[in-house]
Amino acid sequence: MNCPLLELRDLQVAVEEKIILDPIDLTINKGEVHVLMGPNGAGKSTLAAAIMGDPRFTVTRGTVTLDGEDITDTAADARARKGVFLSFQAPEEIPGVTLENFLRTAQGAVRGEQPKVMAFRRELKKQMDLLGMDGAYAERYLNVGFSGGEKKKAEILQLLMLQPKLALLDETDSGLDVDAVKTVTQGIRAYHNAENALLIITHNAKILEGLDVDRVHVLDQHRIVRTGGPELIREITEGGFGSVLSEEA
Repeated sequence: MNCPLLELRDLQVAVEEKIILDPIDLTINKGEVHVLMGPNGAGKSTLAAAIMGDPRFTVTRGTVTLDGEDITDTAADARARKGVFLSFQAPEEIPGVTLENFLRTAQGAVRGEQPKVMAFRRELKKQMDLLGMDGAYAERYLNVGFSGGEKKKAEILQLLMLQPKLALLDETDSGLDVDAVKTVTQGIRAYHNAENALLIITHNAKILEGLDVDRVHVLDQHRIVRTGGPELIREITEGGFGSVLSEEA
């Protein structure tokens, strides 16, 4: 039997000695799409950051296992090289570094060797075309002067170019119009296959349309309080978190 791609066991996370997640148990297998939902401030972004190894958050108990390897004490850059990817709610602007150079450097770091220039540019054009991105953005500094929608497309472009094992998408759909959400969803579908997995944090079910969601988790009061199938999305959409959380009270 294959081991899970991601396994969190009895995870407790703290920031400046304050416990903010406790306990978290979560298993994601290859080929699966998981959705994490919950009220504002429940700790969804914190959980994604802890999985990524953000040094602001300390794992004070429990384990994080990726593809059978314990990475609980592994630094964020090493986790990225092992195949963990995190998209941000508000991507940072990086003056002086073009989008193309950033992606070539990142791809080289993940694969262990720098990609050949022409092959890389062909791949980059293909993925930018898929996302409806103007090729001129490749020569612009990363996210500098990008609209909110273009920043989110650039995040999905990174996902497509790096092909990580595990993608953590933290409200990638935040602030996007309907057309941009459809484009982002198209990019997610192009990325996903039987050998990788997704954990999508969202308040908006639109980004999930066209995706085969396997499990939905509701986070509240520092822990996952409910897990179900895709029908849980509809329940939350129709009745809000109040109706879901009242059942757990």
